[in-house]
Amino acid sequence: MKKVNCDVLVIGGGPAGGVCAVTAKMNYPEKEILVVREFEVQLVPCAIPYIFGATLGCSEKNVASCGMAEEMGISTLLGKIEDINVEKKIAYSNENEITFDKLVFATGSQPFVHTSLQDSLGLEGVFTVPKNKMLIDKAKAYIDNVDNIVVVGTGFIGIEMAMEFAESGKNVTVIGGSKHILKGPFDPEVAIQAEEIILKHGITFIGNDRVTAVIDKNGDNIVNGVQLKSGKVVDTQVVVLATGYKPNSTLAQKVGMKIEHYGGINVNEYMRTENPDIFAVGDCSARRSFISNAPSKVMLASTSAAEGRIAGSSLYGFKYIKGFNGTIAIFSTMVGDMAFASAGITESEAVAANGDIVVGTFTSTNRHPSTIPGAQKQFVKLIAMRHSGQIIGGQVIGGNEAGEMINIIGVMIEANLNIYQVMSMQVATQPMLTAAPTNYPIIMAATMIAHKIDNHFFLFFLFLSQMKSITRVPKMPLSED
Repeated sequence: MKKVNCDVLVIGGGPAGGVCAVTAKMNYPEKEILVVREFEVQLVPCAIPYIFGATLGCSEKNVASCGMAEEMGISTLLGKIEDINVEKKIAYSNENEITFDKLVFATGSQPFVHTSLQDSLGLEGVFTVPKNKMLIDKAKAYIDNVDNIVVVGTGFIGIEMAMEFAESGKNVTVIGGSKHILKGPFDPEVAIQAEEIILKHGITFIGNDRVTAVIDKNGDNIVNGVQLKSGKVVDTQVVVLATGYKPNSTLAQKVGMKIEHYGGINVNEYMRTENPDIFAVGDCSARRSFISNAPSKVMLASTSAAEGRIAGSSLYGFKYIKGFNGTIAIFSTMVGDMAFASAGITESEAVAANGDIVVGTFTSTNRHPSTIPGAQKQFVKLIAMRHSGQIIGGQVIGGNEAGEMINIIGVMIEANLNIYQVMSMQVATQPMLTAAPTNYPIIMAATMIAHKIDNHFFLFFLFLSQMKSITRVPKMPLSED
């Protein structure tokens, strides 16, 4: 067995592991950083659905670059860590014995399949959506030769794959256990608009029902249908189980790491485990909501990258005071030619939690005037706490710029901004690029909330903002007259 020494061992080469390694090298250039990953080719997870249609068309066009890590002198080993001696700080792979000083679990996630459907994974024509190029290529080769597909799952991955299949000429049925698609990140009035788009693309949607079994009618180990809870049977040649992901924390659990809600590794706000020399980042770590501090199932590359930066800069001490305060659950996707984006808590979630909230919405166009070619409808919804005006959530529908507009809302949430601060926000606008400055939708949605809040709260915050402005005015020298 070959012996390898390093200062920092990162297990996993996905977004969290890659960012953690690069950040660690930036902050501790004298340290030897080693990344051990299973696959020679790392896929970009969020782009996997586009492999199955004309958008990308093949997995070779969906390869994550490792160029920056190589340029910085970060070492990489292909292999799988099978065991770790935590006390002696030695990790074991098939051919290597790796000694380390600091260890980072970045083992990611793996497809989640409900217990009732796990037996179906052995049938030909049943696929999950793993982050594994070889398995994705195998699924694509099979699906390319069929006409009828059932997608189980109404989240982002399921809907994006369904759209790719439909645009490739397949007959597609989406089945989920909720009334509308994209239920988690969007309120019904937003989800319905996405739903209307998939229906126009010829996709059949079955909501408020769920798949209880995958059927092999002929006994030849080949799928040919799904059984629904309602008793209905849907014929199909392929079943794609886009039913979410779960933390890949098996190795961590094996070596004694504390496992939290939903199977994630217990970490603090600096991504440290109970062992000060061991960290966990990305989908394998336990997450909490930024808004409620409740356990969260959210798995996003953006959240993973943020965690990687926090851990990478904190391996040998607290270089920055602020740690990671939870996921704001910030999403975006394209459904047809419209972008749908969400951040923070939805109105439905807030109401269910008895939150005293106020909602503001505004619809305009993303160009000004609206007669400019390519102009599209732009809708913004903001959710704020009634008594403070603090923004806790937002949703956007619009053109491509919606993906960056939700990032603005995400910053507002993380910075604890209130609607009164947003109302005075200054934005760069240009007719060919943005909505008009006179009715910029984020600002206008905040303004709508202000009109709904009791007048004395509005006047109080207006008074505070004015006093704050007055204190910032520099004193002018007195005239000699």
